[in-house]
Amino acid sequence: MYNGVILCAAMEYTEVVQNFVLDHTIGLSVAVSVGVVLWGIRRYVKGPRYYGKRRIDGKTVIITGGNTGIGKETAIDLAKRGAKVIIACRDITRGNNAVDDIKRLSGSTNVSVIQLDLASLKSVRKFTEEIHKTEKRLDILINNAGVMACPYMKTEDGLEMQFGVNHIGHFLLTNLLLDLIKKAAPSRIVNVSSLAHVFTGQLNFDDIAKREKYYNAEEAYTQSKLCNILFTNELASRLSGTGVTTYSLHPGAIDTELGRHWRSKQRLIREPIYFIYSLFTKTPYEGALTNIYCAVDESLDKETGKYYSDCAEKAPSKPALDEGAAKKLWELSEKLVGL
Repeated sequence: MYNGVILCAAMEYTEVVQNFVLDHTIGLSVAVSVGVVLWGIRRYVKGPRYYGKRRIDGKTVIITGGNTGIGKETAIDLAKRGAKVIIACRDITRGNNAVDDIKRLSGSTNVSVIQLDLASLKSVRKFTEEIHKTEKRLDILINNAGVMACPYMKTEDGLEMQFGVNHIGHFLLTNLLLDLIKKAAPSRIVNVSSLAHVFTGQLNFDDIAKREKYYNAEEAYTQSKLCNILFTNELASRLSGTGVTTYSLHPGAIDTELGRHWRSKQRLIREPIYFIYSLFTKTPYEGALTNIYCAVDESLDKETGKYYSDCAEKAPSKPALDEGAAKKLWELSEKLVGL
């Protein structure tokens, strides 16, 4: 009797479902189609996985901004591969917390943090002095830290913040560590740029350092990312024959702290846009894969001065290939940092 009631109820439920499907065929078909398309877009944005297993035991790695986002995920991966990992970040408390996480997640104890504020050339010099006291070589430098679309601010040295942090701070850091990097050859320098560089034209050398005449946060960001690629290219040229190779890259669209300044403006408009955007972004780990690829993959041992995205070589914008602009940027940067 009891089983019969259950069977009857199940049959009635099945009939209701069948009728609903028949009555809403078009709507359900559209919903399924939209779902499949959205899943496809999300899968495309995430990009391919990187499965390289190369070990880097005994090698020393420095990662700026290694306390959060893709920098932290990069640190975890390289620590798992046997590297000595030094993360460089502005907030030493957050840095120490990150070190604890990296050690726990990687199983490595060879992870440390040194304070570095890329908005201060004095801090950059102090950081490199500390590195020279403790390290005899540097195998991999990953210039990962950055700021995006912030309100108009200046660095400690009077430079526009995005140009100062994203390019100038890393320019000085790299140059002051070059002796250790050359000693470790074959060694690598990885500069994290962005696809955003395609949304700007030639560098505005007239006002790029301070932007006191006119400031647009998004334009300043895209130009600073163009600087990353031009710096990588010129660095490759100057380091030819030394065994040091350079790489610039776009990590992908990632939901990290980097977008905090962009979201803080016009919140009523930008927060909903950012929410939709975040549905199709990479995780920090997925965003770190091209970092890791450029840092360790065997296929890149002889490559230098190229641009990568989704663990593959890609063509940057035409202005990013301007050798004259790369040399001019280098000369300007030398003057600004006093080299």
